[in-house]
Amino acid sequence: MVIDSHQHFWNYEPVKHEWIDDEMAVIRRDFTPEDLQKVYSENDIDGCVVVQADQTLEETNFLIDLASKNNFIKGVVGWVDFRGDNIDDVLEHYSQFDVLKGFRHVVQGEADHNFLLRDNFLKGISKLEKYDFVYDILVFPHQLGTVLEFVKKFPNIKFVIDHIAKPYIKDGFYDGWAVLMAEIAKHPNVYCKISGMVTEADYKTWTPEQLEPYLQLVLDSFGTDRIMFGSDWPVCLVAGNYTEIKETITNFIAKLSLPEQSAIMGENAIKFYNL
Repeated sequence: MVIDSHQHFWNYEPVKHEWIDDEMAVIRRDFTPEDLQKVYSENDIDGCVVVQADQTLEETNFLIDLASKNNFIKGVVGWVDFRGDNIDDVLEHYSQFDVLKGFRHVVQGEADHNFLLRDNFLKGISKLEKYDFVYDILVFPHQLGTVLEFVKKFPNIKFVIDHIAKPYIKDGFYDGWAVLMAEIAKHPNVYCKISGMVTEADYKTWTPEQLEPYLQLVLDSFGTDRIMFGSDWPVCLVAGNYTEIKETITNFIAKLSLPEQSAIMGENAIKFYNL
């Protein structure tokens, strides 16, 4: 099975989605399961994991509802406030929904560089193990030192780094990102999504060759059993179409064995998210 491990849905609202700037105007509209189903049938995708794009419980409930009505949505990554005093009750409530696999916070948007290491956040994250939830880590490269300290604290929780930690490809930033990603990858409970790269490069002039060193570092560090294909649809549409995004990955991994390719294109996501 081919599983897209990372995509989003939204009913566009200018205030809620203010992060969609003028350069990204092409995605200032609604994106629904009907839209994605067409894309998937054209690109031979069997299912997906939908990830939160808004930090509210309403968003989590919205995605669970969409999954209940569309069986190609195999898993949901929602949002809860891990800093809340009632986090145990909240996680207990959400544990009744089999399709809800884990959670994410937009840590990249936090001014506090050590957000992940604050006591109240750590206390909340520690509860994930009890309910067998996983956690998506969304950060920029300058936050990777914190990520390393963070994942060390929870060897029994499964983590996945979204969008290879968004290296500044457009600016050619590589070495600092690479050193920390390789270090983080030494922790066997941490996976990595090969997704979201085209939007860190120049939207109009990126090439697969430009992405290759970043992909190679992630492949060498995490191995073929801990990386997973994700499209980041519809955000990816600001820099390319779905087919281009998918082919960038399938062409890169074509040198690997068929079982390794199958792992990256679907089986690792099935295993990580327990789909």
